[in-house]
Amino acid sequence: MISTSEISRTTTTSLPSRITSWPRRVLWSALLRRKIIGAAVVASLLGAIYWLAVASDRYVSEAHVIVQSTDLVGGQTMDFSSLLNGGGVGSRADQLLLRDHLLSVDMLKKLDAELSLRAHYSDWHRDPLSRMWFKDAPLEWFHRHYLSRVSIELDDYAGVLVVRAQGYDSKTAHAITGMLVREGERFLNDKAHALAQSQVAFLEEQVLKLNQEAGRARQKLLDYQDKKGLVSPQATAENLATIVARLEAQRTELETQRRMLQAYLVPNHPNIIQLDQQIAAVEKQVGQEQAKLASPGGKTLNRTVEEFRRLEMEASFAHDIYKTALVALEKGRIEATRMIKKVSLLQSPTQPEYPLEPRRIYNTLVFVLAVLLMAGVVQLLVAIVRDHKD
Repeated sequence: MISTSEISRTTTTSLPSRITSWPRRVLWSALLRRKIIGAAVVASLLGAIYWLAVASDRYVSEAHVIVQSTDLVGGQTMDFSSLLNGGGVGSRADQLLLRDHLLSVDMLKKLDAELSLRAHYSDWHRDPLSRMWFKDAPLEWFHRHYLSRVSIELDDYAGVLVVRAQGYDSKTAHAITGMLVREGERFLNDKAHALAQSQVAFLEEQVLKLNQEAGRARQKLLDYQDKKGLVSPQATAENLATIVARLEAQRTELETQRRMLQAYLVPNHPNIIQLDQQIAAVEKQVGQEQAKLASPGGKTLNRTVEEFRRLEMEASFAHDIYKTALVALEKGRIEATRMIKKVSLLQSPTQPEYPLEPRRIYNTLVFVLAVLLMAGVVQLLVAIVRDHKD
């Protein structure tokens, strides 16, 4: 157990040390607070100097465009709302494709080749924080800098694509926006025409194939006619059926005459014998003609007619498909000539007269507030650490 004398001795020894260390702690905290505030003030002054005096002016050119299609096959009605929506159901998809292309590396390469964007964005006369540091920077860094200077925004409500481009001078900003609009229209038209041409090429290939198939079907029909020696087996079968019907009618008439004679003549009378011979000849002829039409042995006219009908149907079907393909081909060619995507300008690329970027006062205020906020947070953390030490 700790005795009372030890407690009093500890108290008497720690009290003077606390009294002597208190001014040092207060002096240290005040000095640290002054350093933090001083650093915040210096950072705020440097930021203000940069945003108000050092940062290079950037001009902003803006254009508003919509994508329209001349493909009106679906019978779409053109009113003001459809005009704003791009004139078609697929206009939003076209706008998204256009946006992706305008922000792509391929588009950047075209702009660089036409406008020398590398030299423009890496001009050493501009401030080092806003420009690209190296003219021969890797393509990935160049593309990242391009995305920070060019924006393509889609207004879903109005269906309008807003194109903005920044440049260190008004002429370059206007040239970038104008080229983006032109290249976007050319890209959509090339895409639409390539699709249409691929469809036309496919239809042409199918028409050629169907024409050959129709020709082979007709040739099979002609070969079969030559083989059988019949132009129309159906007409021949109908003629044979007519002959059989006439012979049967003749046989019926002869049998009627024989019954009439048998009523008053003896069976072996010459007239009755003559009628019997005529009836037998007619029956024989009927049997022969019917054997030509159909018989259990096959190779008869009914089978010829059936085979002929099958070949004729195949030839007719192939011909109908060929005609349908020809109509589709002509329709595809017409659609290929008129299916054009047009980038219509609601606002042409502006020629900026005043640099909108950077927003100097706004950026200065935001920077100062951020620095002061960070200084307050650091001071609060220091106070918390000091309290825990005490």
